[in-house]
Amino acid sequence: MRITNVKTFLVEGVKYNWTLIKIETDAGIHGWGEATNWPGSPLIEAACQHVGRYIVGQDARRIDFLWTKLYRDMNWMGQAGPLLSAISAVDIALWDIKGKALGAPVYELLGGAYRQRIQLYANYWFIDGGHRAEDYARQAREVVAQGFTALKFDPFAHINYGYGNDLNDNNGLSEEQKRLAISLVAAVGEAVGRDVAMAIETHAFLNGPTAVEMAHRLAELDVNFMWYEEPALPETPEAIADIRARIPIPVCVGERLHSRFMAKRILDLHAADILMPDITRCGGISEMRKIATMAEAYNIPIAPHNPNGPFSSIASAHVMATIPNFFRQEFMLKDVPWRDECLSHPIPIEEGYFVVPDRPGLGFDVDESVLARHPGLRIPPTDRTFYV
Repeated sequence: MRITNVKTFLVEGVKYNWTLIKIETDAGIHGWGEATNWPGSPLIEAACQHVGRYIVGQDARRIDFLWTKLYRDMNWMGQAGPLLSAISAVDIALWDIKGKALGAPVYELLGGAYRQRIQLYANYWFIDGGHRAEDYARQAREVVAQGFTALKFDPFAHINYGYGNDLNDNNGLSEEQKRLAISLVAAVGEAVGRDVAMAIETHAFLNGPTAVEMAHRLAELDVNFMWYEEPALPETPEAIADIRARIPIPVCVGERLHSRFMAKRILDLHAADILMPDITRCGGISEMRKIATMAEAYNIPIAPHNPNGPFSSIASAHVMATIPNFFRQEFMLKDVPWRDECLSHPIPIEEGYFVVPDRPGLGFDVDESVLARHPGLRIPPTDRTFYV
């Protein structure tokens, strides 16, 4: 079964562009993958197009061989970034093809299911209103009303990360900014209660002393903290390990770890309580499964990072169905209205869970005409929205 064509689609998303691919074969079977990343989605699309031309004529059934060939042949361009996103998309699409060819869902090909209901935590639930405590509290209650028992947000966004704004020296915060962040977390905690877990995102934009200070100040609140996310950049795993040893909230990292090779350093240093690889960045279904197995040896649970498009959610759920050390999966609660419209079936969310379908492959096809009606921006906008 030879690959005959690879098509790319840059589609407008609620936060940033989705980057999708469709791999076609001479057997008449096609598969869908996703490489969504931000910023620089046109670079990701170009990488997908280049890698796509590179694999035309190859046997679509040789998933691991093609992953390894692409990674080794193109490793001169680095171990991360657009190349790994393109490999991720190809890998996801090839698993979709194999499942369709064999008439089995992808999770069966990965060893079978531990579970078919994947517990989610909500992200991007806070986009209505302003950066005020009452706006966050109101929207947090709406999250709980939909059945979610965990949520994530960045209480430091808007106040220190904006493009074109004056930033404090060395990613510090003023006392006023610190108090604002604490007030937002306190308001959300009061709105949802301790039965709902809360993840605090920092996007690695706080310096070390500030990250430690804020973790301690937040820990004084009556809040059920799920984790403190990315307190330092992945280039400095020793710093992450040091911060983890000094704060009372669990540490979660992984969205910027591209492949098992980067994840291994975090695990070896015991720098994280929870690992959160992103399936569109780390190398796709194959690599997320390998990272999860490696993390299991360190007794570390997996919580996939996933502020992306629909196939990121779908592919991640198939992998999470098959591993023993799954914790929770991220989900974009407020998304573009055409997300389900472009799919052959709606995303199956029930009371805060993703219900993995038993249809062949990933279980979804795409209406390309819907994608065509919502093209993504290929030129960066002049204004920037906050991080999620």
